[in-house]
Amino acid sequence: MSLQNTDDFLTIVTGASSGLGAATAHKLALEGRRVLTLQRRPPENVMRDGYRYPIEFMEVDLYDHGAIDQVTQIINQKYQVGYLVNNAGVNRPGSIEAVNEDDLDAVWQLNIKAPIQLIKAFLPQMKANRFGRIVNISSRAILGKTERIAYVSSKMGVVGLTLSLSLEVAPFGITVNVVAPGPVETELFTRGHPVGSERRAFVIDSVPMKRLGTPEDIARSISFFLSPENGFITGQLLYVCGGISVSGSGGL
Repeated sequence: MSLQNTDDFLTIVTGASSGLGAATAHKLALEGRRVLTLQRRPPENVMRDGYRYPIEFMEVDLYDHGAIDQVTQIINQKYQVGYLVNNAGVNRPGSIEAVNEDDLDAVWQLNIKAPIQLIKAFLPQMKANRFGRIVNISSRAILGKTERIAYVSSKMGVVGLTLSLSLEVAPFGITVNVVAPGPVETELFTRGHPVGSERRAFVIDSVPMKRLGTPEDIARSISFFLSPENGFITGQLLYVCGGISVSGSGGL
């Protein structure tokens, strides 16, 4: 399939009601993509130069296997899906002694099982079209972070999923890559690291760039991997972390 035809393919972003997902959906919409987001709350539309860039939305509980199956069937009937960003995720902090089955089930469902289910649902279309771009979201924390046993184990699983899947689908013109953000200025981060707090200052001081990342920093990296022209980049892990992944700031 020629590259010019890929503009008609739908781009799906999960967990786009706020934070990294919202920034990604907004950037992709501003690039002219047809974006559909999957989450519990609707996203905000994008305004630029007096024109509203619509972002389509389908409500779904990504903890619910049956709900995912239902919504993906509807999408497959209505659209041709060419791009998938598995952004939705959850973190339940806790040491190895504190982690329990509920934590493990919740984290692994949203961070691993839901992405796999979505990939399986849309992969037949991508294979038939011999084109696809899949980006999964991991975390710099996979290099080590205290009290993140459930989260880090699931996010390392995202990397393994990406590497193995990239080999399986490469012959079909489908790329699969993973972005691992460092500390990013989101509402969730600010709640745990208030402006002016010692905890916030410690994190910023640990970043070689001496600043937090922005959701737009992450969105730009995702957009790069989604580009139809980048068909020879697959199975890659990209840290977008201000240098923490090479600085030795373990435990941050």
